[in-house]
Amino acid sequence: MKETAMRAVRYTEFGGPEVLHVAEVPVPEAGPGQVRVRVGASALHPVDLMVRAGRFPAPLPTGLPYTPGWDVAGTVDAVGASVDGFAVGDAVIGFSSWLQTTVGAHAEYVVLDAASLTAAPTNVPATEAATLPTNGLAAAQALEFLALPEGSTVLVTGAAGQVGGFALALARAAGLHATGLAGDDDRAFVESLGATFLSRSDDPKGTFDAVVDLAVIGAPLLDLVRDGGGYVAASPPLRPEPVRGIRTFALEVLPDGSRLARLVTLVESGDLPLRVAEVYPFADAAAAHERMAGGGLRGGVVIVP
Repeated sequence: MKETAMRAVRYTEFGGPEVLHVAEVPVPEAGPGQVRVRVGASALHPVDLMVRAGRFPAPLPTGLPYTPGWDVAGTVDAVGASVDGFAVGDAVIGFSSWLQTTVGAHAEYVVLDAASLTAAPTNVPATEAATLPTNGLAAAQALEFLALPEGSTVLVTGAAGQVGGFALALARAAGLHATGLAGDDDRAFVESLGATFLSRSDDPKGTFDAVVDLAVIGAPLLDLVRDGGGYVAASPPLRPEPVRGIRTFALEVLPDGSRLARLVTLVESGDLPLRVAEVYPFADAAAAHERMAGGGLRGGVVIVP
């Protein structure tokens, strides 16, 4: 018998983690060009905390209540019309463009555009696979913006975070010489990805072909970029004005199944490690938000049904 209701993490008002609860909501239907995924795991992001607290600085397309959640790893449950390449039972990953749609993945089922999904990495648990889509695509976008030739040097700040770790791994795979700025406790991790470690307790120094600034240090880092180099900011409002011919960019990631498929290949070859810090069931979503707010994470926070 077909299920008509599902469990989802919801909130009907803005506030602290205590506003989160598990609710029963209708199972969404897949329309043309869409796929319904039975969720195995979904990652939590800092923006989820910001929206929940009512601190997101821009209008959202729909009002409360919200089901949060961007990334998803799961299995195809239903396929809409005009969808090729996916069948019921396929293991997939992808992410919801939540700020544009407020379609949340912290639910038993989520409907996404087929173009936003790709086959999940083989022999990888859903809890790990769910950490890849948004943050992996952000790291890939940063390096694609910069378009650095092999042998170039790049400084990554916030190198021990999820996007930072992916950026270091992708830099190594592209033949770049990366330097990771991170806390002293993260030296081993940074060096494990073939990067030179730089402590955030010291003043950053050196000259680089480009900087990926995930720690939001800002315009002072332009002093470390050679004339005509590149700089990537973590979001559009943080993009500095260009100086000395330096090209400046800002991350603004959108779902892209084909680009995500290339990242899956690197996961399967061992070139792109996945990290999970904590896993929480729906009922403990508030604890997951509190853990992320506490900082110091070395890996993703994952929500599971």
